[in-house]
Amino acid sequence: MNILFLHGWQSVPRGVKPTYLVTHGHTVINPKLPDDDFAEAIRIAQAEFDQHRPKVVVGSSRGGAVAMNIDSGGTKLVLLCPAWMNWGTVRTVKPGTVILHSRADDVIPFADSEELARNSGATLIEVGTDHRLADPEPLAMMLRACEGN
Repeated sequence: MNILFLHGWQSVPRGVKPTYLVTHGHTVINPKLPDDDFAEAIRIAQAEFDQHRPKVVVGSSRGGAVAMNIDSGGTKLVLLCPAWMNWGTVRTVKPGTVILHSRADDVIPFADSEELARNSGATLIEVGTDHRLADPEPLAMMLRACEGN
């Protein structure tokens, strides 16, 4: 399955999470997003979405805010500790969105995801022990969320 993975602030393509998805048989589109220009990050993400028409968009931290701000139609969103209160103007997500977040996140408050889920009807899953969500349990949960299991 084609997955568009939008990395976080001061992160890079081909990190642990997109690599995990690739090792489980998925094609991952993982563009480099600029840290200093949110509008340009949205433009790049939108262009990649329009070109590849992925089945799922995964956004990690700031990449979650980017994912929320592109026009992805009915495509499923999987948001990892989304930084939606820090960037962008969108304050709700579409039905079927899955949010993964650790209550122990010291970068983006878990309460931000609770509010987003409450305001949108999204599914919030508490998982992991930190902001990165790069341990086996959150990685497996990300994969299940993408695959719809």
